[in-house]
Amino acid sequence: MVRGVLDSLRRVDAAPTAAAARQQETPYVDALRSLAQQDWQRLHVPAHHGVVENAPGVAALVGADAMRIDFPVLFSGVDQETWHLTTPGRVTPLMRAQQLAAEAWGASRTWFVTNGASGGNHVATTVARGLGVEVVMQRSVHSSVIDGATHVGLDPHFVQGSVDAGLGASHGVTADQVAEALAEHPESASVYIVSPSYFGAVADISAIARVAHDHGVPLIVDEAWGSHFGMHPDLPTNAARRGADLVISSTHKAAGSLTQSAMLHLGHGPHAQALESLVDRVVRSFQSTSSSALLLASLDEARMHIATRPDLVGRAIDSAQAIRAAVRADRRYRDATPDVLARPDAIANDPLKIAIDTRGAGITGGDAQHLLLRDHRVYCELSTPSALLALVGATSAIDVDRFLSALQALPEADAEPERPIALPSQCERAMGLGEAFFSGVEVVAATDAVGRVSADALAAYPPGVPNVLPGEVLSAEVVSFLRATSASPAGYVRGAADPALDTFRVVA
Repeated sequence: MVRGVLDSLRRVDAAPTAAAARQQETPYVDALRSLAQQDWQRLHVPAHHGVVENAPGVAALVGADAMRIDFPVLFSGVDQETWHLTTPGRVTPLMRAQQLAAEAWGASRTWFVTNGASGGNHVATTVARGLGVEVVMQRSVHSSVIDGATHVGLDPHFVQGSVDAGLGASHGVTADQVAEALAEHPESASVYIVSPSYFGAVADISAIARVAHDHGVPLIVDEAWGSHFGMHPDLPTNAARRGADLVISSTHKAAGSLTQSAMLHLGHGPHAQALESLVDRVVRSFQSTSSSALLLASLDEARMHIATRPDLVGRAIDSAQAIRAAVRADRRYRDATPDVLARPDAIANDPLKIAIDTRGAGITGGDAQHLLLRDHRVYCELSTPSALLALVGATSAIDVDRFLSALQALPEADAEPERPIALPSQCERAMGLGEAFFSGVEVVAATDAVGRVSADALAAYPPGVPNVLPGEVLSAEVVSFLRATSASPAGYVRGAADPALDTFRVVA
């Protein structure tokens, strides 16, 4: 613990004084608080007008302070960029907050997004379509990427990421795989990958960026699970600093902003520079005209907090390492970090993701998660039939002993429990994404769906990686896997018309 704190403090001392001082600022938050302190007669949206009595139930949910700073967008002097018409060169507090975020993550420009990294992926797929129809894309992207690609008519050439069938985890791709795909599909206008994986495997972004750039195309990285990267010497370097041209960052996942808040980071170099205008126009077309001031403010605060408190990040890393050490010393459970690092695509792992193998514990990962929730009020991020995945927030204090005590209290079966199938094999493609998605559909029983073309992207959630895409032929293995997922205590299949998956929506 002491070593981590000292290392963090040394890094702060080594930082330029001016840059460190700038990161202490919260310009957008300060502007909102200043507005809230004034005696306004508010005759504008939102309808509660910042008064608790106007919406007491809402105030009970979020608090009086949140009500008072819930101002609309385009409020003069806070986020209204048209002020340059009367004040040339003026930088609004929101613009300044985004500049500070770009500086913190080593980007050339950053946009705040209030519809999550899923919205960021919709922006990025639209940007990719603006470059060309064809794209080299990692198959295990988030379902929002597939949705975006479908909506804008992208033609993806998929690269299959590595899969750990034992743990039930999808990981990333290698530079060699990307180079091979670009050579095979020279008309591709961009490369779209995911790093880190849900289980924390970090791909070689530098090498993949070099491959993409050597072929004359930009690299887009969905770094949703790496919003904290680059904020401590014991964390991996973030993708913008590794050469990615456009990066989607789900800031709430690990960096502590409010749920549904995210950022888009533009990299450096000629490819990123060429993208800037297009990204800006697409962001404006997707971003709500009623963006939440609370979400925007949380991004400003979260950036300041993680950028200026590496000691807290060090504490979080030490907590995660303490859990790993206890798991390694346990007779029942196993630290699965070596499994993550053994994948061909992984050059590092996220130390704040704790993968615990339950295959020697006499309990499935799903049952372990269910009992932790029910009996101990301990909520892990994810379970598979073979593993539990715990996530430690980058600036969060964790009660290590409580978690370990709950883990030890889980029952042990007399015999090894039956574990459902792990991740199913990729389905065969019969139609294009858009062709299938916009075709006429019919709903059929699960038994009749096998062999039919799926009209939907169906993803066991979390992690939200589609197990079948629109236009792919539903296999018996995929149908069985998805139905087993929906039947599990914490199971959910994103995209399913029928939550129980007794029926499937297929192309007519």
